[in-house]
Amino acid sequence: MNYGETFFWVITPYVTLVVLIGGLLWRYRYDKFGWTTRSSQLYESRLLRIASPLFHYGLVFVIAGHVIGLFIPASWTEAIGLSDHAYHLLARVFGGLAGLAVLAGLALLIYRRRHYGPVFRATTVNDKVMYVALALAVVAGLAATLSGAEYRDSVSPWFRSVFVFRPDAEAMAEATVFFKLHVIAGMVMVGLFPFTRLVHALSAPVGYLFRPYIVYRSRLRQNQSL
Repeated sequence: MNYGETFFWVITPYVTLVVLIGGLLWRYRYDKFGWTTRSSQLYESRLLRIASPLFHYGLVFVIAGHVIGLFIPASWTEAIGLSDHAYHLLARVFGGLAGLAVLAGLALLIYRRRHYGPVFRATTVNDKVMYVALALAVVAGLAATLSGAEYRDSVSPWFRSVFVFRPDAEAMAEATVFFKLHVIAGMVMVGLFPFTRLVHALSAPVGYLFRPYIVYRSRLRQNQSL
């Protein structure tokens, strides 16, 4: 195993995690009120209504696919009757569609920011770096998915091994170039996460989905009942 593989697959994952955790603590401590998307809907909303759902809903399916592919071993899916061939076919079809949705949404969001003056002027350097890194991660991931290359015997074991502090760099060395680029771009995104507008994902109003109904009563009807 050469130095490059050791650097990328043994050292970099832990540096990324330290930057992520430290960055989140720093951001919450010193920029609590900046923990937001800095919405630009006020400047332009027509294109945003198309681009934002494409990007966000596509990203939800992409993340779900990553969770299944990285955390669930092949033996588990085979145990429930899903063959390796069927799994990869489903991953290629649904992963490809989700990736294309994310890419289309991201392209529209970038076009919107570059084309509309007020939105462009509200774009920070952090936003530009974020969009470049995100685009690289999405393109590399989409290329890896559509290529049909195997990753459950290379990327997945390496990913799980990182969390038990025994990074299997030799497994990652067997991955294709597209997957290696995707993983590197992904680690860059994780490192940038606390310092960009992406951090708003941690404050999504999930509780809103489970809150009790609000009962509205007309004050006029109350007065009439008296």
